[in-house]
Amino acid sequence: MSFKNTALGWLDLRRLLGVGLVVALLALRVADPGLVSDLRYTAFDLYQKIQPREPQPVPVAIVDIDDESLRELGQWPWPRTRMAELLDRMQAAGAVAVAFDIVFSEPDRLSPDKVAEDNPALSGELRAAMQGLPTNDAIFAGAIGRARVILGQASVRQSGDRDGPPPSLRDAPHAVIGGDPAPYLQRFPDILQNLDVLETAAAGRGMFSIRPDPDGIYRRVPIVMQVQNKIRLGLAPELLRVATGGDAFGVRVNAAGIEGVVIARQLVETAADGSVWPYFSASRPERYVSAADILQGRMPERRLAGHLVLVGTSAIGLEDFRPTPLGVPMPGVEIHAQLLENILSKSLLVRPNYAIGAELVATAMLALLVVLLAPSTGAVFIIALTVLLTGGWVGLSWYLFQSQQVLLDPVWPALSVLLSVMVMSSLNYLREERMRAHIRSAFGQYVSPDLVARLSENREELSLGGERRSLSILFSDVRGFTTLAEGYRDDPAGLTTLMNGFLTVQSQAILDERGTIDKFMGDAVMAFWNAPLDTAEHEKAACRAALRMISDIEVFNAKRAREAEAEGGTAPPVDVGVGINTGDCVVGNMGSATRFDYTALGDAVNLASRLEGQSKAYGLRIILGETTAQKVEDGFAVIELDLIRVKGKTRPERIFALLGDASLRDQPGFVMLQSANSAMRSAYGAQDWDAAEAALKEMAAQAAALNLDVAGYVALYTDRIAAFRAAPPGADWDGVFVATSK
Repeated sequence: MSFKNTALGWLDLRRLLGVGLVVALLALRVADPGLVSDLRYTAFDLYQKIQPREPQPVPVAIVDIDDESLRELGQWPWPRTRMAELLDRMQAAGAVAVAFDIVFSEPDRLSPDKVAEDNPALSGELRAAMQGLPTNDAIFAGAIGRARVILGQASVRQSGDRDGPPPSLRDAPHAVIGGDPAPYLQRFPDILQNLDVLETAAAGRGMFSIRPDPDGIYRRVPIVMQVQNKIRLGLAPELLRVATGGDAFGVRVNAAGIEGVVIARQLVETAADGSVWPYFSASRPERYVSAADILQGRMPERRLAGHLVLVGTSAIGLEDFRPTPLGVPMPGVEIHAQLLENILSKSLLVRPNYAIGAELVATAMLALLVVLLAPSTGAVFIIALTVLLTGGWVGLSWYLFQSQQVLLDPVWPALSVLLSVMVMSSLNYLREERMRAHIRSAFGQYVSPDLVARLSENREELSLGGERRSLSILFSDVRGFTTLAEGYRDDPAGLTTLMNGFLTVQSQAILDERGTIDKFMGDAVMAFWNAPLDTAEHEKAACRAALRMISDIEVFNAKRAREAEAEGGTAPPVDVGVGINTGDCVVGNMGSATRFDYTALGDAVNLASRLEGQSKAYGLRIILGETTAQKVEDGFAVIELDLIRVKGKTRPERIFALLGDASLRDQPGFVMLQSANSAMRSAYGAQDWDAAEAALKEMAAQAAALNLDVAGYVALYTDRIAAFRAAPPGADWDGVFVATSK
């Protein structure tokens, strides 16, 4: 049963295939393989690169064990007595609380008792005296006990990395609001802790382990997690909790997962797994204070007063650098510092739990709109719709990012629209080809009147065979035939009438210049000159015919528009592209013993067809091969376009545009246009992009004064130059453009 005979007749095969594509795209997004997620993450990274966070004046500082500190004070690890001195100086400078992005898991080997143990040659009295001194770790623990200190802890790969049972964790005070958070939290089954004497003295303990995304970029930081089946805070939020009085933190849970964490009486919204998306700013020296400056008394007064301080390292040899969305590595301690800045300034990025649902709905709606409209609308409308839908969605995503700090995937819905347009356009093209085949069948029997007259006088020529001749071959084709054909989808007779009128106009211009119409191929025409009858200056005859064809088509379109307006309708204009080439061919009766046509064969014919196909790409209606252009340049307005390798050929061809006859050629303005074009071509070949662009502007100005449309040609070279600026072609570039389409 035909679809046209059902209630769902509008659902033709093309739309059904399009709906299947949309379903596949939705399924792929739900599966979220690496390629899909990488595209999304790359877009989010690009947003931060375009508009990184503006740093706010919040009291957060980093005490940096940097390369200068190591050069000045010695290699790492430092004695714990020096760490105690550093901590005492920070407290004296007014630091509110201090968090260490370092784990002190082993006893200090420079402690007096350890030095005595490692040096058996010492006298017993000296050894006993040294073993009776306080250990460096005890001194450091004393300094920790005199301040608000948060010690960092890290996840380890194997719990068996240390002897004995896994270390027990001290619970941080917390409350759970809602359901059980355990199923949603990121899990860290193993942990590396500090020495017990240090852990006991500390006011808090925070995890500084961060897992990168699959591409190795650190975009998200867990602020609450499950460590050995206990709920723990990350280093930065634990620092904030202790600095604000050490109250219990709260974890809020809803049906979708973790909703947020309450710290210092404020709710920090999180993703379902308890992680957040820091909004990064560029790394700034102002965040850092060198540990050497503190220990040597060079730190500016009150630099740390009232600040939350993180102690870490940016020293190259200690390798604590992490790739970030900004495209540059950043010390791990600065990631924690920026997270703390985000929390204090309420500038975290938000990836709402409903984001995936919204993106799936948008993907379905936008792609289905294209699928439903593409088969019944013209190409211009579909292009405009594609730009509107993709631009609108990407614009919405960008607006939410820069105004609300909300992350909404701009890529997959927009990419789905583009894929839908490509598939539907391909299906439309296949349908167009079927319609062209129908028109070829209807008009393929046309023959040249000159050929009929010659065969009438010489019947012996009505046999297979051919002769070698120099011919000028012309191909013309309708641009936008899909749009025209779609407009007559319910009126095939109207399409036939239109094509009859169009081909008549085309034919008359050819025949008036004594050309031979080889064949009609749907909406295309092939003709040639200098066979079967000799034609003097056949190159110029072909060019006159082409200019006449363009002129007559404009008259034809104007007449159709008037007739349609009188009937209260519209008539889309018919536009054509023309290619002309001159060369040696074999011309004669070709085919079988029972069915043959008078036609021309040869490389020159193939090139003429390819030249017609390039007319759209260069935005000009008539394209000439080099031989034709050389023969007619003394009587026609011709400009050189390019050195091109057309599809199917290995040798590059120099191509030209026919813009008018001798009346245009002799105008001073055209001479200036031709000179500007020559200058552009020379600069382009020499890779002098500035000079080429300047010549293009001059050419456009001269063309406007002459009322010539060369906008497409100027735009093509402007785009090429922009591409070559971004990716220079190299010193061995020969200037040849390789055409990828017919």
